[in-house]
Amino acid sequence: MPKIDETRPFLAVHIAVLTVSDTRSEADDKSGRTLVEMIEATGHKVAAKLIVRDDQAAIVKQLKTWIADPLIDVVISTGGTGVTGRDVTPEAFHSVYEKEIAGFGELFRWLSYQKIGTSTIQSRATAGVAGGTYLFALPGSPSACRDGWDDIIKHQLDNRFRPCNLVELMPRLQEHLTTKN
Repeated sequence: MPKIDETRPFLAVHIAVLTVSDTRSEADDKSGRTLVEMIEATGHKVAAKLIVRDDQAAIVKQLKTWIADPLIDVVISTGGTGVTGRDVTPEAFHSVYEKEIAGFGELFRWLSYQKIGTSTIQSRATAGVAGGTYLFALPGSPSACRDGWDDIIKHQLDNRFRPCNLVELMPRLQEHLTTKN
């Protein structure tokens, strides 16, 4: 059974939070605020927080900016993962991925099914890696953010989580860029 190995030290990672919405402002961004609170309560650092509109080019531009920033280890977005015409977050994320973490979306929907039933098919939650940065796209509700964080992400971003976690892989995320002599 998975567990926390208390003999290992906790390593905080730096996380950027991106809210994707045409209607939210800092004053009413409940999902973004929920993510920030959970990240900080766990001991990780919020490196940045922004709101961008539901526009694929704007999302890609912000993702690329954060992927290029060596002070950001992880990006978590909320919003724009549905199936309406304005929901383009998954397309933006997929356009920057070097590798998709397909199991994240599958697990998110499986866990979500237990809470909201078949409505979970409307979620296109996704995750991947680009430039040594982990990228997670969650639906735009506080409850979906809590589910994604509490049930999946917080464990994988805790280097004490056994049998394995994403943090211990961070030093190897860009090994494909090293040249062998």
